[in-house]
Amino acid sequence: MSSRLSFLTVAAAAAMASAGCGQTTGLSGPSGAANASGYAAPPHVTRSAVEGRSWMKPAAKKSDLLYLDDQTGNVYVYSYPKGELMGTLTGLPEPQGECVDKKGDVFFTTFAAEQIIEYAHGGTSPINTLSNPGEYMEGCSVDKTTGNLAAVDFEPSGGGGGGGVAIFANASGSPTVLNDSNLYLGYQIGYDNKGNIFVDGVDSSRNFEFAELPKGSSSFTEIALGVSITTPGGVQWDGKYVTVGDAKSGDIYQTDGAGGKVEGTTSLSDSDGIFQYFIDGKKVVGPNDYSANVGIWKYPKGGTPTKTLTGFAYPFGAAISKAAK
Repeated sequence: MSSRLSFLTVAAAAAMASAGCGQTTGLSGPSGAANASGYAAPPHVTRSAVEGRSWMKPAAKKSDLLYLDDQTGNVYVYSYPKGELMGTLTGLPEPQGECVDKKGDVFFTTFAAEQIIEYAHGGTSPINTLSNPGEYMEGCSVDKTTGNLAAVDFEPSGGGGGGGVAIFANASGSPTVLNDSNLYLGYQIGYDNKGNIFVDGVDSSRNFEFAELPKGSSSFTEIALGVSITTPGGVQWDGKYVTVGDAKSGDIYQTDGAGGKVEGTTSLSDSDGIFQYFIDGKKVVGPNDYSANVGIWKYPKGGTPTKTLTGFAYPFGAAISKAAK
């Protein structure tokens, strides 16, 4: 077990204990019964999961899909927005983030394997694997204009801190790795609509860090936000703003990017450790790592979740892949 998952396991156990053994909304467990929100709980003890086989319903390829990864190694795939369980991908070595390209291919950063594994929309077998040896990776993002994929390096696998960004041209080959001297641990990453990269994490004193890697540059520019973020959360372009999340408070801040100006705030009630969210138009999906469920909220309104998915262990990443029209 890596240091990252060990940290999250301890933190999650503490959070669940303080919350009364992890109380959740709706049904959970291995039955796969629909919960109160109409979503089916992932069937953790199905025959395919026990035997380590991935599966997918034939209709998945023609449906928009919501991918939710669990750090135990499974990815649960739902039709979106209906919420029918369409399949399960198994055997991923500690997935810690997701991103999707304009074709609908989904990429999973695997912390333990130091790899990014790519699946086609609705597919059950990897179609490509990208390696970044010696680096623990967390979130990833795809530049829709160039096809480049950027992953954030949490730190070297030998420890000691030293976060940065690994950029895979056209989501293939070996990466160009760029380190930020102010980023001790890297958490999440996102491209904006112009190809600039934004990344968050902490410095050596565990203070929040936010930086931009401008398109075509090899140097990071530190950004001072006008808000205090306790625990780095997601980073994503929402169609208008560069958003930055606080995993502890459950707030998502809309910013002007490099200027550091906060234009608005989305507060997610009942959130509990959202390290990576996925914004899709007027909805945001947030895996609650500490309380072992996944919420769906209105965006940018926030408030209480409109749906809650249960039955996970340590849900971490989310991505919505649109079917080819």
